[in-house]
Amino acid sequence: MHIDVWIESVPPALVYVLVGLIIGVESLGIPLPGEIALVTAAVMAATTGAVNPWTVALCAIAGAIIGDSIGYSIGRKGGKPLFEKLGRKFPKHFGPDHLAGAERSFQKWGMWAVFFGRFIALLRIFAGPLAGALRMPYWKFLIANVLGGVCWAGGTTLLVYQVGKVAEQWLKSFSWIGLILAALGGAGSAWIMKRRAAKHAEQHPEVAGEKVSSS
Repeated sequence: MHIDVWIESVPPALVYVLVGLIIGVESLGIPLPGEIALVTAAVMAATTGAVNPWTVALCAIAGAIIGDSIGYSIGRKGGKPLFEKLGRKFPKHFGPDHLAGAERSFQKWGMWAVFFGRFIALLRIFAGPLAGALRMPYWKFLIANVLGGVCWAGGTTLLVYQVGKVAEQWLKSFSWIGLILAALGGAGSAWIMKRRAAKHAEQHPEVAGEKVSSS
């Protein structure tokens, strides 16, 4: 079962727990579809009203910040050997190329790699553990972690919620719009056919005369 279908099938109160848990586990370095879980919950809030968007956002923010902090601690204790071991077990997510790309991002952007990494799937998994492994000062990591968690989790939830509400209103009125367009299309088609028949009669009067005489 896909994660989005699973979230939609559980009781609403459990949705908050799942969103925070999935995002938290992803943030500490385990590849999970945190963004899909967040978007699914936000769409539920917009279309069914079963969950509250502000609570979804708060749970997602908490999961992101706490998960990244745990990932930082794990990375600080395990260091680079931890990533080498993970690379051998999970080459699809922690291979040498992935690790090298993430390290370049950290060397170039420093603490802002943690912030912007929240918006990029690969860096979202790497950010906490790699910041710890590279011995980034925790206060710098914490600032970027909190800002990134609030902007990504909160911003994504509210954006998807607003888009979902607009789409829902549009879909509700679509039946009336479709009916009007169908009526206009039918009337337009009839008018075009009538015009073509009249034009054909003008160009070929002998055919029209034959039809009249035969009747």
